[in-house]
Amino acid sequence: MTLFLFVLLAAVVFEYINGFHDTANAIATVVSTKVLTPRQAIVWAACWNLFGAMMGTAVASTISSGLVDSSAVTMLTVLAALMGAIVWNILTWWLGLPSSSSHALIGGLCGAALATAHNDWSKLIWAATDAKGHGIGLWHKVVFPMFASPMFGFVGGAMLMFLLTALLRKMRPLLVGQIFGKAQLVSAGFMGYSHGSNDAQKTMGIITLALFTGTNAGYFHNLPAWLSFLQVSDKSHVPYWVMIACALTMAAGTAAGGWRIIRTMGHKMVKLQPVHGFAAETTAALIIHGASTFGIPVSTTHVISTSIMGVGASKRFSAVKWGVVERIVWAWVLTLPVTGLLGYGIVRLLHLCGA
Repeated sequence: MTLFLFVLLAAVVFEYINGFHDTANAIATVVSTKVLTPRQAIVWAACWNLFGAMMGTAVASTISSGLVDSSAVTMLTVLAALMGAIVWNILTWWLGLPSSSSHALIGGLCGAALATAHNDWSKLIWAATDAKGHGIGLWHKVVFPMFASPMFGFVGGAMLMFLLTALLRKMRPLLVGQIFGKAQLVSAGFMGYSHGSNDAQKTMGIITLALFTGTNAGYFHNLPAWLSFLQVSDKSHVPYWVMIACALTMAAGTAAGGWRIIRTMGHKMVKLQPVHGFAAETTAALIIHGASTFGIPVSTTHVISTSIMGVGASKRFSAVKWGVVERIVWAWVLTLPVTGLLGYGIVRLLHLCGA
């Protein structure tokens, strides 16, 4: 039971960090365009994050049952996965790099499961189908979306910006700014909602996996009756209390802000006006919301970053500061392998320490 409490604490810490780490993705554009002050934007995003986190559990089911074989998961596995993701998130936050919390958690889980399974790579679910014939596994849910979603973000942001430019070409710039200053409140709210509907569910999934693992291992057999809610026999079903806890924790983390990443996302990559912020947020939110519907844990960071790049490139290619983009891309490329190694190494270390 003590080990489970450590896992639960680590999950809460990860979700809180995810809130302030990835909040920057949701509010960077609305802050950089000066439509809202940073404090106003954080409150706005926190409210929509909370609402979005309560909408559905498809992504949580993917994390808990669609990526690794449950026989390769122990309570230590889950703890190591969370610790690896936390270390990477704190490091990239400190450096001001908008890396993916989603991929950090998935990488940590895969590395930790591989170590638990004594290097049996078959315990990682690469590609399979569920009872309904839908694709599951790392290829369908992680690898392919990891490349496809940024591409959709870049192309979608550029196309929407081209369309808006064509429609608004005869309108005075001052009027355009006033209209989209108000419209960006809607797009920023939609971005916060979509972020909550995808990212909060990842921690829901990892907690559900821990509960399922603990139930099968007998961790909760001798607990008082009032703690029976900890027992989970179906890892694809997320308990309601887990949904509420994750939603509230992410909202609290969101309220803490993430100023380092906001500066990178909203100011250093490309100079944005309200119409550009609206285009980037709308594009990203639509992609993320669609992914959440199909249980795909996409990276909010990747999608909003490339949407901003696409919007900037639609003005002129040189408008994007590609040196900053290069640093961001390196963080993207390194996230899965580094957190995989961290998860793997932490499991080995815990075993050596007799855990």
